[in-house]
Amino acid sequence: MRKAVKVLGLVLICLFVAAQAMAQDINLAKSSRLEKILQRGELRVGFEAGYVPFEMTDKNGNFVGFDIDIAKEMAKAMGVKFVPVNTAWDGIIPALTTDKFDIIMSGMTITQERNLKINFADPYIVVGQTILLSKKLEGKVKSYKDLNDPKYVVTSKLGTTGEQAVKRMIPKATYKSFETETEAFLEVVNGKADAYVYDMPNCAFQYSQQGKGKVVFLDKPFTYEPLAWAINKGDPDFMNWLDNFLRQIKNDGRYDAIYDKWLKNTDWAKEVQ
Repeated sequence: MRKAVKVLGLVLICLFVAAQAMAQDINLAKSSRLEKILQRGELRVGFEAGYVPFEMTDKNGNFVGFDIDIAKEMAKAMGVKFVPVNTAWDGIIPALTTDKFDIIMSGMTITQERNLKINFADPYIVVGQTILLSKKLEGKVKSYKDLNDPKYVVTSKLGTTGEQAVKRMIPKATYKSFETETEAFLEVVNGKADAYVYDMPNCAFQYSQQGKGKVVFLDKPFTYEPLAWAINKGDPDFMNWLDNFLRQIKNDGRYDAIYDKWLKNTDWAKEVQ
C-alpha cells in the first residue's frame, strides 16, 4: 500500500511539473514578438538605405532592394502590413532593442560581438569582402595581403565588417573610413586612395556602374560573411517562424526570383540613380 502511495505521489509531482512547464511555454508564446506583430497588423522592418543592392531608395523615394523584397514577402506571409524603418547603421542595434522596430533586415553580417546583444536567424546569403583597386596598381597588388603596407590607403564604410576586415587583416595599411559606401569607393576612383574594401555584391555593383576602366575588381572574397536577420534575444517562437519562412521561400522559387532580380543583373540601377 505504501509503495502504491509513493508511486501515485511521484506521478502527481510529474504531472504538476509538466503542467508548470506547459504553462511557461504558453506564456512564452504569448509574449513573443510574433504575437505582437500579428495583433498590431504591422511588421516594422529596420534597415539603413544605401547598401547596394540590398536596401536603397529609388527616384520616387521608395525603398527598394533585395532585403526590401524579402521583407515584403515576409509581411505577406504573416498577413500584415510592411512598415519600413530607415535607420542609421551605427544605431540600428540599439533601435531594435528599444522597440523602434521588430526585426533588422539590412544585410547584417553575423559576428560574435553582435550576437552578444541580439539573436540571428539562419543565414539567408553568404558574401565576403572583396577589393576595388586603383588601376595604377594593376598587376602589383594581387590580393589583400599585398595591401598590408603603410604606403597604401585603403577605404571602407564606418562601422561595417569591411572596416573590421581592413583593421584585422590589413592592419599596416593607412585606413580611411567614410559614412557611405559610395564616398569610400569614389575616393579610389578620384585617385585619393588605393583600394576600397567591401562586400562582394556592393563591389560588383560599384564596378559595373562607375568602375570599369577606372579600377580593378579583385572579386575573390577573402572573408566568410553570412548575412542574417536579427531579432531581440529570448524569442524562440519568432526565431522558429523566421527559419521556417526562409526554408520555404528558398524551396518554392520566391528566393531565387528575388536573387536573380537584384544580384544577377543591374537593370534596376537606372531607377535608383
